[in-house]
Amino acid sequence: MSTRPVEIYDTTLRNGTQQEGISLTARDKLKVARLLDDLGVAYIEGGWPGANPKDDEFFRRARTELELQTSTLVAFGSTRRAKVRPEDDEQLAALLAAETDVICLVGKTWDYHVEHALRTDLDEAVAMIGDSVAYLRSQGRRVFFDAEHFFDGHRANADFALAALRAAHDAGAERLVLCDTNGGFLSHEV
Repeated sequence: MSTRPVEIYDTTLRNGTQQEGISLTARDKLKVARLLDDLGVAYIEGGWPGANPKDDEFFRRARTELELQTSTLVAFGSTRRAKVRPEDDEQLAALLAAETDVICLVGKTWDYHVEHALRTDLDEAVAMIGDSVAYLRSQGRRVFFDAEHFFDGHRANADFALAALRAAHDAGAERLVLCDTNGGFLSHEV
């Protein structure tokens, strides 16, 4: 029986700061990242570059002020917008500007969200995932794909949810993260 080490992917600096009453400065986030590194956390999701000035400041300062020993810093963000080429997408540019080795891309895997939130068709949604992963890989980044609402999406339209995962995998995503609606997830190395 082969064993693989357990790797912790911590989302405190993004997801954990979305609670009412929590507001970390870039300096606070640097301190928390150092503590997580001391704990041996494998991946530290630092935030969403381009989403707010604090996250931009954190990633800018992390380049010179954060010397991680065991952890890898991850930038989090979304796939390209519908009908926009990856190289022209502001979100993907912000992710690259964060200068992390790993980027975690969130993409829609529930057809309801594609049609009602993104207001596009399922083929375009699959292309958004594949194009975004392939573009970031071509820029030398490791990519994890966060399959947003995967379990609800799979229940509603398994073919689409699996096509979204396949697009990420085929484009070079290193990990597929299957998220539920309550923030929990399962990750699979591909």
